Amino acid sequence: MTLPPADLTDARRAKSELRAALLAARANRTTPDRTAISAALAHAFDTALGDRFRALTPGPTIATYLSVGTEPGTAPLNALFATLAVSILAPVLTDDGDLDWAVADTDSLAEQPGLRSTREPTGARLGRNAITNADLVLVPALAVDRAGHRLGRGGGSYDRALTRVQATATVLAVVHDVEVLDAVPSEPHDRPVDGVLTPSGVLYFATTGRP
Repeated sequence: MTLPPADLTDARRAKSELRAALLAARANRTTPDRTAISAALAHAFDTALGDRFRALTPGPTIATYLSVGTEPGTAPLNALFATLAVSILAPVLTDDGDLDWAVADTDSLAEQPGLRSTREPTGARLGRNAITNADLVLVPALAVDRAGHRLGRGGGSYDRALTRVQATATVLAVVHDVEVLDAVPSEPHDRPVDGVLTPSGVLYFATTGRP
């Protein structure tokens, strides 16, 4: 779908305004609140999907990410993945704003500073197409609506990466409960997600692509 220039301008302005409001709200969260949210995300995933992943042989591949700043923390979640019989990938931001992928060591999940204040795994680089092997993809987001529209930071890295995901894979955005909105402004290049992982659980927006 091609939007008229005026509509594109409106969508970008709406995104920018919503992004600023969401970032401000995240910045106001306390450290104890963030710690509790991180633990709740891991518990919510384990409750919804843990047994299903444990029963799969051979184990599936999960593409996760290493949270930074005020993002809902993924450290306990990634530690949970390390206890499952799964292969774990995490992104490496490249100079052109795309995403390479690397092995996230299931023993240590070691990480190091990456570009633009990101964190990246220290495991072997696998190339941009490694995400095509993922059965489940977790993506950062500032908000998601119930049609699967995802609002990111505006760099477009995940929109590009998600074009390489298999149709059979499930893509879940990781957000706070209050960041699941009725509507999120979107543009034609935005890639939808299948659902969300929040501290309260997993919510799907479609019936396909579930792990």
